[in-house]
Amino acid sequence: MTAELVRGQNHPVSRSRVEIRVSAGTPVLALASLADEQGRFSGNGILAHPGARSLPGVVSPGELADRHTFAVDLDEVAADVHRLGVLLVLPPGGPVRFGAVPASYVAVADPEGAELAGYTLTGLDAETAVVALELYRRQGAWKVRAVGQGYAEGLGALLTDGGLPALAAAELAAAALGTIPRTAGADATLATMPTLVGDLRAPQTPAQAPAPTPEQPDPVPVSGHPYAGTPGPGDTPTAPPTISYAHPRRRATSNEPPEPAPRPAAPQEPGQAPSPVAGDASGWSMDERLYNQVWGMFEDLARTVAAYRGAVEFADSRMDRELDEALSDPRHRLGGSGNAARDTARARRDELVAQAQAVLDRDLAQLIAESEVVEPALPAAYARWDNPVWHGHRTPEESPLALRLGDLHLPERPDLRIPMLSRLPLERGLWIDNGRTGSEAAMTMDTDRLRRAAMDMAVALAVRLLAVHPADRLSVHVIDAAGAGSASLAPLVRSGVLAGPPAAGAQGVTQTLAGLTRRVDLVQMALRAGAPEDLPQDVDTADQLLIVHDFPHGFDDRAVTQLRYLADEGAAVGVHLLMVADRDEASAYGPLLDPLWRSLMRLSPVPDSHLADPWVHHAWTFEPDLPPQGSRVLDQALDRVTEARRTTRP
Repeated sequence: MTAELVRGQNHPVSRSRVEIRVSAGTPVLALASLADEQGRFSGNGILAHPGARSLPGVVSPGELADRHTFAVDLDEVAADVHRLGVLLVLPPGGPVRFGAVPASYVAVADPEGAELAGYTLTGLDAETAVVALELYRRQGAWKVRAVGQGYAEGLGALLTDGGLPALAAAELAAAALGTIPRTAGADATLATMPTLVGDLRAPQTPAQAPAPTPEQPDPVPVSGHPYAGTPGPGDTPTAPPTISYAHPRRRATSNEPPEPAPRPAAPQEPGQAPSPVAGDASGWSMDERLYNQVWGMFEDLARTVAAYRGAVEFADSRMDRELDEALSDPRHRLGGSGNAARDTARARRDELVAQAQAVLDRDLAQLIAESEVVEPALPAAYARWDNPVWHGHRTPEESPLALRLGDLHLPERPDLRIPMLSRLPLERGLWIDNGRTGSEAAMTMDTDRLRRAAMDMAVALAVRLLAVHPADRLSVHVIDAAGAGSASLAPLVRSGVLAGPPAAGAQGVTQTLAGLTRRVDLVQMALRAGAPEDLPQDVDTADQLLIVHDFPHGFDDRAVTQLRYLADEGAAVGVHLLMVADRDEASAYGPLLDPLWRSLMRLSPVPDSHLADPWVHHAWTFEPDLPPQGSRVLDQALDRVTEARRTTRP
């Protein structure tokens, strides 16, 4: 039986040799793309098109038509290829958008003819190039995922978004579309290419030249509150802003080869899901492979839940439509046939929901099994405070790749927790919200308990940062103008790991901000001059973390301006901001603070569903990672930091 997929849903591919069949509502160009685990294109041989039909593992169709067939041998696909995409492109001179033609249908079938999974591309509008579906590797096995997303700007934009430089993307798009033979109603000459991919070959003035493609931002969720994130390209003024979770390209610092891939899982029985293996993602180190694997789990959970919710919504809407039709038919009002029609509609709905639930349960079981393997293998920077790795942890010699901020989960399976990891150094500051507005969980707590919980969370994050950095590579400063956070700060003060006593009063605020602002200015000037060795001896070259508690108490207009400067400019030169504040209490400053709040990532000290993913915009519940009640793990970590600093001092 064919599995009818909805957007975002996946399905196992049980055969190595399959066909991909396309039935389009208009003549289209059908292409195949090859990408790495993060969906990035790199090198040559990434696109199978009529001018270069064969790539390892796939042969594409050869002409413009409304029906196409790809021949795919998954055993022949190169080991570094993790995603095989099926692209549909409208030809120049044909229909101007996919929303104006009948929906296309794409199916994965065995060579004998039986379809394994199919997907109808609905909901398209202005797109002229779409990724219909993709075959992708997951834990040694192949799956198919319904994608159905595209680009109004055409094939060039699709390739550019996949990591190709703009000029290379335009040249490859021209090569693919330039091979289309002339047909009635479809002019495929290169003269029409600028309308599809932009005129990138024409001479350009410096002001017109395209900017270099920026690296993807770090994969961190964004607050659903309008003031806590910068709207993404697809956001509306009322929709929660989002940020790409795509893993950024690795900033290699040496020419050393990557570490060997992890040992593959033991062979499985036919039809049985492969056993999960910790570190089975790509990466140059085990830490990077685990980091990528965690975000792969996050994406899988987002998409499988989206598919389930979409299937239930479809089942409900179809039942409503069938019930309306039954009630509007006069024949069903006699002899009890109306009751039979209603029972039939409900039975069909229940059958569809049961099928969707079975797929969801299968995918969740696999993710839970993977989580049970991955969680114990995480290094200290990624691990929960109750992980045994903290018992034997020692101060490292190198800074970590990322830091665990807490856990994320969805209501379909609250016990399946995905670590929320943030790349280091922090490119965005953190804001721990100790206010009650907008949070049902916070409304159940009294103000004092909520503020203590927020400050305890900030201290736990600071201790984690200190413990996973080399002894001399992080300095921590605290502004606690009114002294309200002294109870939470006691472990940091007692251990002596702070750069100085917590700053109190307006004078302490002024001195701390002035010192960090001076450091940012001097380091920026030294880097621009190419002479970092000429910095004054009193400038601390270690990374700096500033914890601000009870903002805006003790801040005047000048101090607020300096704080904004540190938030905007500090991260690039190693000065990071961690604020514990109530947005409403700072509202007296009005629009002056809006850019500051937008530059920070909001976290909550109590479980709260305020984070959104970029694929399907689920509302994820965030829970902070705090030490178990009565545990001494924070004190032990601080003792090790203190000892490491004592032994490394000259």
